[in-house]
Amino acid sequence: MKNLLDKIFFRSNNLNYISQNIKNLTNNSPANKIFKAINSYSSESEVRFVGGCIRRIINKEKVNDIDMATNLDPQNICEILKKNKIDYYETGIEHGTITALLDGYKFEITSLREDISTDGRHAKVKFSKNWKEDASRRDFTINAIYSDGEGNLFDPFDGKKDLENGLIKFIGDVDQRIKEDYLRILRYLRFFAHYSRHPHNPKLISKIKINIGGISKLSKERLLDELKKITQLEILEKLAADKLSSELLLNIFPELRNIKIFLKLNSKKKEIINKADFVFLLSLMIIDETDNADYFMYKFNMSKKDQKRIKFIDNFFKEKAGLKTFREDNLNRIFYYNGKQAITDILNYHLINSKKNNENIQKLIDTYENKSIPKMPVGAEFLMEKFNISEGKQLGIKLKIIEEEWVKNNFQISDKQVSQIINN
Repeated sequence: MKNLLDKIFFRSNNLNYISQNIKNLTNNSPANKIFKAINSYSSESEVRFVGGCIRRIINKEKVNDIDMATNLDPQNICEILKKNKIDYYETGIEHGTITALLDGYKFEITSLREDISTDGRHAKVKFSKNWKEDASRRDFTINAIYSDGEGNLFDPFDGKKDLENGLIKFIGDVDQRIKEDYLRILRYLRFFAHYSRHPHNPKLISKIKINIGGISKLSKERLLDELKKITQLEILEKLAADKLSSELLLNIFPELRNIKIFLKLNSKKKEIINKADFVFLLSLMIIDETDNADYFMYKFNMSKKDQKRIKFIDNFFKEKAGLKTFREDNLNRIFYYNGKQAITDILNYHLINSKKNNENIQKLIDTYENKSIPKMPVGAEFLMEKFNISEGKQLGIKLKIIEEEWVKNNFQISDKQVSQIINN
């Protein structure tokens, strides 16, 4: 039997819009299978939506991830998922989190917890059956809103009201909450930029400044992951425009020297930003005429693939790109030898950094957007057969010259040109 006091004091039937959209989330995703599996396990077992998905529904945003909480321990969750033939993996079983995989959806299911000890980076926890205690250990009131599958909210800290009023409040003592996990400083900045409709609370900012040195305790992976969540245009614009927010962000990521690039963007530039991924947005913030980008990539141990992409943009503009650089014959070389991503990156980077509307660059972006990398029409076997050339170094040299000419001429080359190169 579920806690009667829980029902009386902390549950509330929400507005029709919110309730209906939570029901839709339950019924239009495989979440209903998880509700059915866990809720039928025993008379006491229960699972609820929690955190971001509820916050987004209340704020009329698109739900892009689904977190759930349950009063069962991780072993029980695994047993239930296995019994119901639901694939899963142990995301962080020591902290009580199991990720269920259903029909292309990921559901993070976390056992109710209490903190035993924290060091600002990791927490030792014990599993609980108390929903209020689980809510009490969460960071912000807007993250401590739970709902069953029918849209009945459990909101012990009035997170819905704070969200609707644009207030970002820590749960309990601010200093204690931050010391439990210093990443909450960055999370505060993200939620403030996204949801707040009020100035910063000076006392809260004072606590953040006192504790900001604790950020150094965090792993680079966690910091980079949180930075990725910040890279949405609306958030970047507000962070850049807000003096206190930008100061705090640059204290944590001093390499984001160009953060103010996101201010006063025209509609076309905003369109590019909204479509861009994290690596490109990061390149806009860290590339300058120094080794700043290299230092950031080294410091955060970015993947070789991402490093290669950022270095290409960095090196391209360090070579003092001028008008001739953006001629189609030159860009074709980049397109063919480096791929569509490289050409898209440098054109978009140039357009966003340009102080004027550059119609020529926009035309080039449109051109390469709809262009496929062509395949060279002349190969080694063709040359050997037609011109009676033996395989070897000389053939390779001739083939390379033909390829260069073909690329330079907008991927066109005549039989006459091929013959001239071979016979030269």
